[in-house]
Amino acid sequence: MADLQDIGAFVAVAKHGGFRGAARMTGNSASQLSEAVRRLEAALGVRLLNRTTRSVATTDAGQRLLEQLMPALGAVESALDVVNGFRDRPAGRLRLNVPLSVSKLVLPRIIPPFIAAYPDICLEIIVDDSFVDLQRSGCDAGVRYEEHMELDMVAIPIGPRRQRFALAASPDYLRQHGLPKRPEDLLRHTCLRGRFSSGAMPDWEFEHKGKKVIIKPAGPLIVSLGAGADLKVDAALAGAGLVYLFEDWLKPYMERGELEPVLERWWPAFNGPSLYYPGRRYLPAPLRAFADFIPTMRW
Repeated sequence: MADLQDIGAFVAVAKHGGFRGAARMTGNSASQLSEAVRRLEAALGVRLLNRTTRSVATTDAGQRLLEQLMPALGAVESALDVVNGFRDRPAGRLRLNVPLSVSKLVLPRIIPPFIAAYPDICLEIIVDDSFVDLQRSGCDAGVRYEEHMELDMVAIPIGPRRQRFALAASPDYLRQHGLPKRPEDLLRHTCLRGRFSSGAMPDWEFEHKGKKVIIKPAGPLIVSLGAGADLKVDAALAGAGLVYLFEDWLKPYMERGELEPVLERWWPAFNGPSLYYPGRRYLPAPLRAFADFIPTMRW
């Protein structure tokens, strides 16, 4: 008979594509997980994982076993979580995968009152701007904007319902190079650009009275979108060029006069982010508590 803990170790390694990733998610060491998988393979008499120095992948037998185990383990988790309903307060761990913009602009207003209301819930935030498979990431839910959300998910609005991208530059830069009057003028200016982890570099979009203008900016600095945003802002503050970013991100600098708004009437608006998670009848108690808490916030 295979040990349930060994089965859990195999599932964690298979879902996270390796022992190190599974170790981070489970709190066990990579060596402990490796030994558990070896015991399970010995008990079943079949190899479940192909291991190399660079990667770990399921064998055909391992993949078939994983597919059969996932619904069963989900049912077990749901059954155990029912007990949470008999507690005075929900307890457990809630893991959320969010982009950097949400961790900076949305969650700071939500997290303090939430953890005060639910002190028995351990909230873990994973900041990740890439496209995420929630099941493989080991997260209970994620926060994304519409165009970056996985399909067939339950979505709950979180944070401000409308946001804008803003364009700004330092007073020194504008004195030296002049104030752009229309989006097309940016083609003659120094723009501080960003690149997605996929390698794509987004255009700058503008809109005014139903007219949309898309600009392919040029400039000497390119940073990673998300993680490099503050570096781009610092460069703009130093007069290196124009920065295009969330309005709420740039607002404190504009209020202090360190940056000046540029082409403000052209700033494009878009829908705010949403909390999303797989649709299922029984939600883990911590996630249910968080989903119920969000609508109580006012923006």
